[in-house]
This record gives sequence, structure tokens and C-alpha cells, in this order.
Amino acid sequence: MKVAIIGGGLGGLSAAVTLAKHGADVRLFEKNDHFGGKMMSVDEGDFHFDFGPNTITMPEVFQDVIRQGGLDPREELPFAKIVTHTRNEFHDGTTFDFSTDQGYMKQQLGQVDPKGHVMYEDFLIEIERLYNLSRKHFLHRTFNGWTDYLSPTLAKSMTKVRPLESMDHFFRRYFSNPKVIQALNRYSTYIGSNPYQAPATFSMIAHLEWNDGVYFVRGGNTRIADRFVKAAENVGVRLYSGTKVTRILHENERVTGVETGDGERFEADHVILNGDLLHAVPELVDPEARRSMSDRKLKGYDPSISAFVIMAGLDTKLSRLKHHHLFFSSDYKKEFRVLKNGYYADDPTIYICTSSKSDYSVSTQGDNCFILVNAPALNQKGGYDKHAYKNHIYDRLEDAGVPVKSHLQVEKVWDPADIQNHFGAYRGSLYGPSSNRRSQAFMRPFNKSQDLDGLWFCGGSTHPGGGSPMVVLSGQNVANEILGKIVQVE
Repeated sequence: MKVAIIGGGLGGLSAAVTLAKHGADVRLFEKNDHFGGKMMSVDEGDFHFDFGPNTITMPEVFQDVIRQGGLDPREELPFAKIVTHTRNEFHDGTTFDFSTDQGYMKQQLGQVDPKGHVMYEDFLIEIERLYNLSRKHFLHRTFNGWTDYLSPTLAKSMTKVRPLESMDHFFRRYFSNPKVIQALNRYSTYIGSNPYQAPATFSMIAHLEWNDGVYFVRGGNTRIADRFVKAAENVGVRLYSGTKVTRILHENERVTGVETGDGERFEADHVILNGDLLHAVPELVDPEARRSMSDRKLKGYDPSISAFVIMAGLDTKLSRLKHHHLFFSSDYKKEFRVLKNGYYADDPTIYICTSSKSDYSVSTQGDNCFILVNAPALNQKGGYDKHAYKNHIYDRLEDAGVPVKSHLQVEKVWDPADIQNHFGAYRGSLYGPSSNRRSQAFMRPFNKSQDLDGLWFCGGSTHPGGGSPMVVLSGQNVANEILGKIVQVE
């Protein structure tokens, strides 16, 4: 069986490893010079930055790919856990930390949120329940057509994961302090969505950080992508970097292969598209061969939010910064309202990942600050100046007592246009379609083409959704479906 995979992100690599391990002849094509998609290293001078992701959860998902590739995951991916992992700092200077240390969490809640102090254990139980239901019924399977939603078991499970309640409303069941709720609402941005619209189902993200934990990989999280490549090569995958696929070939409503930019053709029984479907499908598939994914239908999806990113290497170490540090806006609802309307927020929430706080090897001299604020997907609204907005963020940080600008040694800035151009992300969105509408949250584009036999989709645009672990599972799910394997989840 010959399989061509378009896109060398984590989904494409995980699919490649699973397929090749079971004897498939796999070729993987990546247009950029690096594999891993958004899990990309940026090295400037003596500073290393992980473009993404900075927060790692579900390490066992990544380790499984390494194991399938015939390698020792403990040796290849030395994950380390951060117990108290995120400092949430608010506009008045007060803070609230996220931690898997339940005693510390209870202590904090006892000081600032009496309701949360009482409800804390109930909250942990409920978010674990949401996660376990999702894991059992949604995360380890493909959705290949409308009939997949008609299963009585699935329908029953769907009603149990709070699909009609917003994340914000769910968190208010357990907490009363607006700052604690604001910090929890940020989990919606992990899927590029709005906490006042996204279904409470995604509150399970809190389980991963509050019950299980947040991790990092020594030497940089991008080591995950490097080891995925090693695993793929170890099982015989043929990897092509700097090779852009320009067309998916088909005949009689079935794929026959792919064509690259230099005109070379490669035969395939199956083609897996690992990329942003909203951008890639119109580019690679003839209109008459994608009636179920017409331009009109694809444009009907709301894109997830994008990001404005500053990678700043400093000549000093700022002692007040933690590994993961948030500086929240004074009005979170207004911030999301502005983003929804297609504009940049004047008072944005600023996230800083300084991985050198936990891993000195990535920056020995000064802090490696990866600074990210939410940004709207590209639109025609205008009125945005990249240089001015960068300085506006620096000014906000200066006001918060974080003098990044005055200690700059190296700097690299990315905005939604850069993200679109480098990663082929539709309108610069980070996670494909948003999960603000329930139809997009639970009925994302199918993993299997409705028009061409042998064409499959994996990645953040499709099931099970955005975020690195989900993307890895997406690739594995598609590979298992092609192989005819049934995965039993306990």
C-alpha cells in the first residue's frame, strides 16, 4: 500500500510512523525546510525559542509515536513536569497561580474565592469526567461522514459533555472570583476560541493542567518534532523537505497520487492532507472534485483567532517572570469582543513563556521571552501597524514592571500575515475553524473526503481538533482507519 502525506506537521508525522510501522510505503512531503509544522525552532544568536507549542500536556501521546517508531521515549523525549506552572497576573498587580499541588491551590482559593475553596474538589472531579468521556468517545476515532454522528452511544455521550453551555458559564458554577474565572476562561484560546461562546466541553483542558500537569522537554519542546522525524526515518518513511505538493491527482472519483512543484508525480493508493483544510483544499483539489468542500462552504467556517508574537532575547534575567506568565487585560469580555469584530485589542492579555526559567540550556545568558497576544484572523478592517503594536505591547509590559524593551538583545516579530505565509494557515488562524459555533466545535470537517476515495484529512482543522496532542491523535486515527485497526480505549 502506497501512501502520500502532504504536510510534515505533527499530524502528518504521526500518521507516517503508524502506517510505516505496519508495512505501508509512505512518502511525506513538506514545503518548508523543517518538519513539525508550528512546532518550529527559532534560533537567534544564543537564544532558542519554541514557536509553538509552549505548554505541553498529554506527554504520553507524543511518547507513543516515539515508541511506534522503535525508539525509547524516555531517552528520546525527557519530559519534565512543572508543578506550579502558570502565574496569572491581573491589572491590579494581584496574582493567582495554577498548580497540580492541590494543597497550594486550596490555600490560594481560601484567600480569594470562598466558593472555589469549597467547590475545588468537585471541579476537579467534573473536569476529569469531561476528559474521560471525550477520550473514550471522541479523541481516538475518526469522523468520516454524517452517519458517524448517528450512533446512539455517541449521541448519549454528547449530551453528557455539556455541549450547550459556554465555558465561562461552566466555570462560574464552581468559582466566584472574577479573576480566577478570567484565568480559567483563557483555556478557550488553546483552541483559538472565545470562552463566552465555546462549549463547556473544552473545559476538560483544565483537567490536563490542574489534575495531570504541564510539561516541557529539556532542550526545547521542538525536540518532539525532531524525534518524530527520527522515528519516521527509523520505520522507513521517505521524507521530502522543501518540496511543495501543488496538486492531488485523481481519476474516476479516486485519488491516484500527488504532483509536486517541479512536475514530478508520485503514485499513491491513499493521500493524507495534513494542513489547514480551509487553505489547502482549494489549492490542491480541482473544484469539480470537491463538491462537498466548495469555496462557498469553506468560506462559511469562522477561522480561529491568530497571534501577534514577539521573540525577545534579553541581556538579563528578569526574576519576577515565571516559566509561563500571563498579564491579563482589565476587561476580558471587551478584549474578545474587539477580536470578534476583527480588530486588535488596545488592552490585550499578554502571555510570556520564558522556558529558560526551567531549562538553562536554551538560553544561558539572559531570558528568552516568547511573547504572545491574541490577534484577529486576517481581514479587511485595516488600521493596524506592526511596529506600533509591538511597541504598544512593550509599553504595557513596562507598566507592569517587566522592562523587556530596555534589555533587548535579539528580536523577531511574527503577525497573522507571517503565520499565513509560512504555515499556509487560513487567514493566519492558529487552529483552523474556531469552536465558537457548536456546529464547528463538534462537527469539524470530516477526516475522510466525501468526494474522492482515498483522500484523508488530519491536523487541527479536522477531528479531534486543535492543540498538539489532538493533532498527533488526528494523524494516528486516520492511519489506523486506513489500516483497518480498531482502537479500544479503556
